[in-house]
Amino acid sequence: MSRFQDFDDVADPSRVAGRVAALRAELAARGAHGFVVPRSDEHQSEYVPPSAERLAWLTGFTGSAGMAVVLADRAALFVDGRYTLQAPAQTDTGAIAVLNSGETSPSDWVAANLPEGAVLAYDPWLHTADAVARLAKAAEAAGGRLVPAGSNPIDAIWTDRPAPPKAPVRPHPEALAGESREAKLGRIREAMAKEKLEALVISDPHALAWAFNLRGGDVAHTPLPLGYALVPREGRATLFLDPAKVTNEAGDAVGDLAAFRDPAALPQALADLAARGGKIRLDRATAAQALCDVVAQAGGVADVGADPVALMKARKNAAEIDGARAAHVRDAAAFARFLAWFARTAPGGLTEIDVVERLEAERIDTGALRDVSFPTIAGAGPNGAIVHYRVSRASNRALAAGELFLIDSGAQYEDGTTDITRTLPVGAPSDEMRDRYTRVLKGHLAITRAVFPKGASGAQIDGFARAPLWEAGLDFDHGTGHGVGSFLSVHEGPQRIAKTGTTPLEPGMILSNEPGYYKTNAYGIRIENLILVEAREVVGAERTMYGFETLTLAPYARELIDLALLTPEERAFVDAYHARVLETIGPLVDAATRDWLEGACATLG
Repeated sequence: MSRFQDFDDVADPSRVAGRVAALRAELAARGAHGFVVPRSDEHQSEYVPPSAERLAWLTGFTGSAGMAVVLADRAALFVDGRYTLQAPAQTDTGAIAVLNSGETSPSDWVAANLPEGAVLAYDPWLHTADAVARLAKAAEAAGGRLVPAGSNPIDAIWTDRPAPPKAPVRPHPEALAGESREAKLGRIREAMAKEKLEALVISDPHALAWAFNLRGGDVAHTPLPLGYALVPREGRATLFLDPAKVTNEAGDAVGDLAAFRDPAALPQALADLAARGGKIRLDRATAAQALCDVVAQAGGVADVGADPVALMKARKNAAEIDGARAAHVRDAAAFARFLAWFARTAPGGLTEIDVVERLEAERIDTGALRDVSFPTIAGAGPNGAIVHYRVSRASNRALAAGELFLIDSGAQYEDGTTDITRTLPVGAPSDEMRDRYTRVLKGHLAITRAVFPKGASGAQIDGFARAPLWEAGLDFDHGTGHGVGSFLSVHEGPQRIAKTGTTPLEPGMILSNEPGYYKTNAYGIRIENLILVEAREVVGAERTMYGFETLTLAPYARELIDLALLTPEERAFVDAYHARVLETIGPLVDAATRDWLEGACATLG
């Protein structure tokens, strides 16, 4: 039995039509003709507490990103390329049309479908100012109006909605954080002074946790305390956290740096500060439109821009980097034991849930596991083609010979967060599987080996991972890599390797490197390591150059590698990586696992 994951199937398409009808009735009673339902909470987070899972409750869709728009006579659910297979299986497509947001955006759909004169309502706490501006423009183009709802209409019909979370807030050790709260607050205020800000609203709980060296448990698999911070140019900061959550240890650790107040007090405190004049920075990525409205109504200046904490948090310091390395070595030993077990056992009557539970057990045996970093993606055969597949008791599939098994998992240790994906053969793979796997591996290696100048962004190297697939007329519909926190979220911004990754990559940033290939109703392939941006010495270089250190240590599936597709340089790189894996992890595992590891890490060919 899993300690950290449940396998209940929360999606029930049979309920969707009734809930959509109930929402329409509630909207009609309020004089509205439509409502926008984002997959977010008041902090615009990717991972939200059960009380904020409004999109899942309404539509059945449980993915981490999406939006629904419900009008009087039609409704649409918008998902990105990761969820185009999952969403139709979880919702009632007769009640809600599922659309790829990469092809049709919610704003475009609203512009084309909102009736003239109609009122489209939205919850101002669940949208950023930029998102509201796009929707307002679309509603206006249709001849309608976008209007804030006084309260969320879904909350009025969701009769068994869970209570907001109240997990304890505890201090994060300075030895692991690598910097004191005082020093961080000093750097934040220096950044504020450069931009002539009177105050900063920290609306991202990740930024709050990092800045004040706190951790919580309000969100599954991510040690977040949900709340806000208000940092004035001078004087004490204020942390808006539910008093019931703040432990004595947390209060003592923060000390005189900040006062604690209930989150309900934030709007008035922000209004009072705004009334004094001066620019108040609101984070473009996470600050709700409601906060902009508070500042504007008080006569202040809402300066919507980047939260300076985001980049500070993304650039890991020496202690955080040491912690990440230690966490990855610990996790690699557990993962090696799991891989050896899998090689001995599969298929052997195993199911996806069996595999998830075994891997979790290996991590628990480290004695350091705080949580998994996200629900494990364990897809056998065609389930592997669902990019963010989550196994349930209803979908649980047995492993079968001749198929591929994709496992994407991670761990939360107090010294670091891990995320690793491996695709494993069950029995003999087909020639097509080996071709596709090797192309994905070549793209993965291209990112790993990349050398790039200071100032280069993830968007500039994203194509490296796709080129071997492009040569065969193939591609994948997700980014190549996301940022990763330090005992925080497994998905961290602003850094990313993707077409949308415009933030320059800097030393200390940790990212994933995870190209893939997905054949619908057949199999999925993804290979993922975490990588650390580091300075790179290049003989004769005229510019500052960077590259990547690989943190993840686990062998690739040699049975799936078509050596004819690898260059001599790629083969040598894989051999060197495998030698490092064996040298580092071999002494940490039992004899049977080491025997398996020696074979898995042997020279290719």
